[in-house]
Amino acid sequence: MTAVADTSTIVLFHSAYGLRPAVQEVADRLRAAGHEVVVPDLYEGQTAETVEDGMVIKERIGRDELLKRAITAAAPYSDRGLVYAGFSLGGALAQNLALADDKARGLLLLHGTSDIADDTTVDELPVQLHVADPDPFEPHDWLNAWYLRMRRAGADVEVFRYAGAGHIFTDPELPDYDKEAAEATWRVALGFLADL
Repeated sequence: MTAVADTSTIVLFHSAYGLRPAVQEVADRLRAAGHEVVVPDLYEGQTAETVEDGMVIKERIGRDELLKRAITAAAPYSDRGLVYAGFSLGGALAQNLALADDKARGLLLLHGTSDIADDTTVDELPVQLHVADPDPFEPHDWLNAWYLRMRRAGADVEVFRYAGAGHIFTDPELPDYDKEAAEATWRVALGFLADL
């Protein structure tokens, strides 16, 4: 009898740009690999053309409200043992949810991380981060401290850095786009998800 690959339910959070076509394209790529993917619109239809405009929307909504919307979007699926994923701001939100969910199966961070409370503990949560090198939003000192804190919390962390890529290098519609880095990211990320 042939074993069927175990697939995941993934909640994929968008960046400060909002729910752009590139996020839906990634969701479709993950679905094609056999995963169920939920893509919440935390900005309720708003999108931004520039990172500055995206930050204005983010600040107007507020961090607490965005976190509340993310929790509400994930809640109906959380009993399944979710994989949390996100782009930049969405990665920060995904990290917050995954570290608070004892049923989380994995955490896939694309271009963004978040602070970690000192008392955070997880049971060998698989975590994969893909980030530009250097990245003005994720400087080396921060990432080194983040890695150590995640390991101390009990996470099983892998970090992949992409030299010369822009911040959100996986979005073909943004100036940060780096095709080679993006394709490498998806190859590695799909392997990570298949192994969960």
